[in-house]
Amino acid sequence: MNTNFLKLVLFLASMLGGVTPLFSFQMELSNGSYLNERQKVRAPELKGDIGWLNTDKPLSISGLKGKVILLDFWTYGCINCIHIIPDLKMLEAKYDKELVVIGVHSAKFENEAETKNIRNIILRYGIEHPVVNDAKYKIWDSYAVRAYPTQVLIDPDGYIVGRFVGEGNFEETDTAIAETISEFSKKGRIDETPLKFALERAKVGNLPLSFPGKVLADANSKRLFIADSNHNRIVVADFNGKLIETIGNGEASTKDGGFAEAGFNNPQGMAVEGDTLWVADTENHRIREIDLKLKTVKTIAGTGVLSGFNGFGGNGLEVALRSPWDLSKVGNYLYIAMAGSHQIWRMKLGEKYIAPYAGTRWEARTDGPIKRSAWGQPSGIVSDGKFLFVADSESNIIREIDFEKEYVSTLVGGDLWVFGDKAGRGDNVRLQHPLGIDIYKGNLLIADTYNHKIKTLDIKKREVKTFVGTGKEGQKDGAKPSFYEPGGISVAGDRLFVADTNNHAVRIIDLVTKQTSTLNIKGLESPLEIEETAVSPNLKVINSDKKKVAVGKESTLSFDIELPKGFHLNPNAPQRYDVSVEGGEGVTI
Repeated sequence: MNTNFLKLVLFLASMLGGVTPLFSFQMELSNGSYLNERQKVRAPELKGDIGWLNTDKPLSISGLKGKVILLDFWTYGCINCIHIIPDLKMLEAKYDKELVVIGVHSAKFENEAETKNIRNIILRYGIEHPVVNDAKYKIWDSYAVRAYPTQVLIDPDGYIVGRFVGEGNFEETDTAIAETISEFSKKGRIDETPLKFALERAKVGNLPLSFPGKVLADANSKRLFIADSNHNRIVVADFNGKLIETIGNGEASTKDGGFAEAGFNNPQGMAVEGDTLWVADTENHRIREIDLKLKTVKTIAGTGVLSGFNGFGGNGLEVALRSPWDLSKVGNYLYIAMAGSHQIWRMKLGEKYIAPYAGTRWEARTDGPIKRSAWGQPSGIVSDGKFLFVADSESNIIREIDFEKEYVSTLVGGDLWVFGDKAGRGDNVRLQHPLGIDIYKGNLLIADTYNHKIKTLDIKKREVKTFVGTGKEGQKDGAKPSFYEPGGISVAGDRLFVADTNNHAVRIIDLVTKQTSTLNIKGLESPLEIEETAVSPNLKVINSDKKKVAVGKESTLSFDIELPKGFHLNPNAPQRYDVSVEGGEGVTI
């Protein structure tokens, strides 16, 4: 094969992110030649990391001799990397004695390079294999990786025998693993000893909300809809935190039906009109319609699988979708931020017809007529009826679509690899993976997710300023609040509701005073049936006596906790406190 052609293919694969490669089982050597599946090269050791997760000690290629190893090179903001997590789980279950999957997290964004943030993603997506933080790209470079995602297959003797670039390679990967196991089993060189890892999920307990991705405030009905994403449900409350109901049983499923029976899988954006709520059921790759009066859930678009996606429109229930992330209803159309195909889709609700509206499926920042435009994982959308405004997250920009002209323009921001945290105008602005967007008094508010900030955008001036947020993760209320990867925002009157995703909370910002508080949803509990003691066998609960405080003024409570004999505080182990208020209407904590 012509080496220049192959390098071009590698470059294109890295730009597209999700293109099934034209080549597999190949590796570039320092002299420019390429290996095929019959040739062998020693797998480099996993050196240069800055931390490991889901394991109590670093792993090595030599230490796993006798095991088939699959290295998964990924970064957590990449939707194509997220798409193959279910494939990896299936392979781990199928070859549980012979295969070890190791995630090599080589961050694209600065925020993604922090080990504690990778840990949150491990919890969010239920990853149970070891993950190494390759923030300095040492392992990436040693394996000559050029695209997200890439998997490298290593045989029990420590030699590379396969390489798979992009998503959609499950069958090829499965076959290669099976053939490698068969070959080495015949030689008696397979180690079938099961491996047990120290999982991150064993260090946390259950919370009322789990990684809420989006929030929708309906000013007309004064209802707040919260995508309780990792609990696979929608929580409905009023603006003061009174729980109205929960929609979904907490299980990751595609089941339609009543609120108690229906299932979701990592739901994100929503749209509402009257007593109808639409939900982007992201990991089910479906659009769900909820009748809030009849209390029923039904699927109106999507087949639930990625494999049948072809990019064409048709009857909603017959068309495969790719990770719908947010919704906006304009007239009789439902506009969809289709993050997984880098497009904007729309569905004509009366006719149940769904089709691409803007975007070529090429991942890029390309303005112009809607059919020729290119996007980078659009994840937040909102409309004023004349324009559709989009948080194009992977491109780190804010876009607008002129409905009348059917034309796409970039308002502010950088590009796929141009990001940061900088106020200013137009192309000089720097954002970092913004996921949320809404309209306030004719201008835009932006959840600049990886910068842990809420920003304002003056549309006419194309000028961005920080509104609230310190730029560092935190959960401080008051006039100078802090946030932790806020994923969704929604305006009602002069209040902004924020899905503060990594804080497992909903925050409320007064848009006049900037005062921020955390919403306490009274009576909301985790839907998980697993007791905390099942994943934390050494759990010890300490209850403090009730305290009386005066109302009408600010008070401070100090708790002097005496630990039981044999217990001590460990920063690497989970501690949690719950504070409840009885008979204190209007009291905030």
